[in-house]
Amino acid sequence: MLPFLDLRQYERADLLRDLGAALAVTFLVVPQGVAYALIAGLPPHMGLYAAGLPVIIGSLMRSSRHAITGPTNAVSVVVGSSFVATVGQSDLPTAVATLAVLVGGLQIAASLLRLGSLVDFISAPVLVGFTTGAGVLIGVGQLPNITRTTSSGHTLVEKVMAWSETLGEAHLASVVMALGTAALVLGFRRLDSRLPGASLAIFIMTGVSLLLGEQELRTVADLAPVPSGLPLLTLPDLGLVGELLPMAGACTVISLVESSAIASAIATRTGQRLSLTTEFLGEGLANLTSGLFGGLPTAGSLSRSVLNERSGARTRLAGALSGVFVLAVMASLAFVVDLVPVASLAGLLLVVCAHLVEPKPIIRILRSHNSDRVAFVATLFGTFFLHLDEAIYLGVGISLVLFLQRERLLAVRAVGIDDALRIREAALANVQRIRECAVVRILNLEGSLFFGSASELQRALEDQLREPKLRVLVVRLKRTQHIDITAARSLAAVAERLRAEGRRLVLVGMRDKTIRYLRRVRVAGVLEEENLFPSEETAFDALENAIAHSLAHAAEHTCEDEGCPLAEWLEKRGRSV
Repeated sequence: MLPFLDLRQYERADLLRDLGAALAVTFLVVPQGVAYALIAGLPPHMGLYAAGLPVIIGSLMRSSRHAITGPTNAVSVVVGSSFVATVGQSDLPTAVATLAVLVGGLQIAASLLRLGSLVDFISAPVLVGFTTGAGVLIGVGQLPNITRTTSSGHTLVEKVMAWSETLGEAHLASVVMALGTAALVLGFRRLDSRLPGASLAIFIMTGVSLLLGEQELRTVADLAPVPSGLPLLTLPDLGLVGELLPMAGACTVISLVESSAIASAIATRTGQRLSLTTEFLGEGLANLTSGLFGGLPTAGSLSRSVLNERSGARTRLAGALSGVFVLAVMASLAFVVDLVPVASLAGLLLVVCAHLVEPKPIIRILRSHNSDRVAFVATLFGTFFLHLDEAIYLGVGISLVLFLQRERLLAVRAVGIDDALRIREAALANVQRIRECAVVRILNLEGSLFFGSASELQRALEDQLREPKLRVLVVRLKRTQHIDITAARSLAAVAERLRAEGRRLVLVGMRDKTIRYLRRVRVAGVLEEENLFPSEETAFDALENAIAHSLAHAAEHTCEDEGCPLAEWLEKRGRSV
């Protein structure tokens, strides 16, 4: 829980590499921080505040040595799409800071409750649908800044229609500035990916704006001048907690999913072992710090984390130093940030949009199963027609439904003997491939025995009960996972029905914990202990004992004229019937 203690073994030889990586990240995060605040419709300094102290705390307290937290496009677009509708225009900075504190609190709680595995339930199609929709929304949201016109509306279509009506008033210099910035960023990236292309492009276009003396270009100072100095302590507005809690939950989900995925991807390359519990704690403390010092909610940044690792960062000190450098920029160079043209930042965000809308993952999903396609399309259109926090909940809900749909699939196969007297399985619709005993039937179950599959389990068992000669139904549970009270009661109900008809249900191949569970919930007594055969070390020993027990208790054992295949199998294994 104190990952920064690994700095006690810090080596001086690592300092130059950490300093170089920290400077590279700083050159990237300064324009990004201002741009992401622009996405959310907030004062530019809030993006920088989220890239200072929170980055220091996050780098020192999270498990990953290379992941960088701070303002990100996904969280910013969630805030920008939903915030005004939730809290109105009154004192937005305080409300956003309160939101960050709430997100930090929820993430710390998730860490203490060890809920790290929950992020695994968010499927890839949902994430791709959300990021694709967010990319489109960011692009559409920057159209008025590119043309220096106005726009209105809440849905994607309304915004595009309102913007298109003002195209005749487009400001040519702003359009050239935006497209020029985007071209420079892409050009620097193609020249050398290690170059701080975003900072260089913004610096060049700001210089061009000053040289040409273009007075009609809006700058950051026209939106809200960046205050010179370090961020001050900001107390959250507890009166907004009730209104902000749903959005805080959405931001918590997307922040944790982003952060965990990025940290895991980098750890795969570096070989570092991660603790998701510590990752959640570090991200929560970063968000708490951001809120208390007037910043945006934070998450793991893919671009800055990858740049940090590829720039040669050796330890977590590189991330902490980048936060220190951002604080230095705010303390001494805030006036430079004020000169940046808004259209240039909009051009930078166009590149961000192109990065978010990736064709290859979309094509792979569209070629996948119907469930993946539905999850992707539903989440994508949810981002277009709902507030993004609602779209996130929609995506999470879809992921859970798909998970339960897969989990409830229970494979039921008949077990019999082949011509070489070996145990074989066959689909219930194709039992001609095996020889079965008419009196003792065996079913093999594979899957999870929980409330979602209980009705399917009961139907499969009751179908067997219609066989007139059946005296004993043997159910093999060797390949099942988990069992809950609903599935246990379904087994008990079938056992009671068979007992009332003078027949019996035998369970075989259970793990010890399954037997203990059946006893704890008082179901073992209904099933009768003598009919329970736990799994044994040697293959088929438990099944052999169950079959011998079942044949011994069959009142009328008749398998037509061919003899009993189960009896023949037992005799081959040296057991008398």
